[in-house]
Amino acid sequence: MYFCKMSLNSKRFKSIIFLVIFITACNQNRSVHAQTYKDSILAFRQNYIDNHEVVGKSDKKYLHFYAVDPECRVIATFKRIIDKKGLIMNTSSGMKQHYFKYGELTFKLKDSLLHLFVYQSATLMKQEKLKDYLFVPFGDATSGVESYGGGRYLEFFVSDIKNNHVVLDFNKAYNPYCAYTTGYDCPIPPPENLLPVPVRAGEKNYGKLIH
Repeated sequence: MYFCKMSLNSKRFKSIIFLVIFITACNQNRSVHAQTYKDSILAFRQNYIDNHEVVGKSDKKYLHFYAVDPECRVIATFKRIIDKKGLIMNTSSGMKQHYFKYGELTFKLKDSLLHLFVYQSATLMKQEKLKDYLFVPFGDATSGVESYGGGRYLEFFVSDIKNNHVVLDFNKAYNPYCAYTTGYDCPIPPPENLLPVPVRAGEKNYGKLIH
């Protein structure tokens, strides 16, 4: 009956049909975009697995990840920090590593406003290809339970910062080598980079016991 009444006003009916088609197309575009993003993360993940330098072929089945979550890809505001002294970052082996604090990231993840600091390795700064490499070690409420207790890593380059903003994609968060075996000096996230909320994106705990 409702549609019969609407059909008496052809202009109104055509407008509603156009609106329905437009909304449907937009929803389809969103689905395609979301699917494309998911596919890109799955491809990134597969490349990570295939080219892992520590986990051998027979053990790759023990690499586990959270489901891809587009909401865990955020645009962070970047604030530059001039740090001429640097800081000493602890590692899993007890060795100390020298880093400079390069900047601060502010972003909203789910419903939480969060901050992470970005670091630059004093050692890597001396290498031409890696002098602009930036490092974001972090821990969160899943660390030691669902994800590796020693924290996880994100990374990007200075050139990725555009107009004081940078993409921070936790779906690309990965474990340090120490999550799989011993004998590495893996930086441990400083207390200032421990997030109070769970970040259920990226790599989970390694599924094989380390002896």
